[in-house]
Amino acid sequence: MSLVLIVLIIANVLASLKGFDDQSFFRKYEFHIGSIKAGDQIRMLTSGFLHVDIAHLAFNMLTLYFFAPVVINQFDSAYFLVIYFGSLLAGSLLTLFIHKDEYYYRAVGASGAVSGIIYSSILLYPEMQILLFYVLPIPGYIFGIGYLLYSIYGMKSRTDNIGHTAHFGGAIGGYVITLIKDPSIIYNESLIVVLVLIPIVILFYLQKKNKL
Repeated sequence: MSLVLIVLIIANVLASLKGFDDQSFFRKYEFHIGSIKAGDQIRMLTSGFLHVDIAHLAFNMLTLYFFAPVVINQFDSAYFLVIYFGSLLAGSLLTLFIHKDEYYYRAVGASGAVSGIIYSSILLYPEMQILLFYVLPIPGYIFGIGYLLYSIYGMKSRTDNIGHTAHFGGAIGGYVITLIKDPSIIYNESLIVVLVLIPIVILFYLQKKNKL
């Protein structure tokens, strides 16, 4: 496992554990529309290292652990970081855009960054297989599409503090940054490029119709 990946996972774990025990720390660095619009933009980055609970943290870090090596091996650790942080910021920017009038909107999670890595790895290695619940093998692109469709549900239900909107921004970030780095994917894997774009199109359709 890459040293860069290890450091990222440790940083997420340490920041999240601190947030679990220290509410003031959590509130200071979470994504909060009012605070960001007031000038505290660092929250757009720091919120990506906080999580709601152990289950949320474990899911994101396990997902990152499984998908990140594909990106690192295809590119390198430096460009992996470009995709990771580019996707994190893309997730925050989309969240800010969609919820800009909701002063009290709050969210946390590495979901934006992780979504970007998922989408990047699917574009790079579309034939990958994922063991759903460690039992059922499914194509990686099916997992990615399902991941984002679940995010639409999370955005509509709003039953938790998880940054579901960031999933989409992150996916867009990973999608675009990967294709910029390797545009040959558009021609070599045209079907996958179109398929994984579908949930993103659905999101913007629902947003335009004011259904989110």
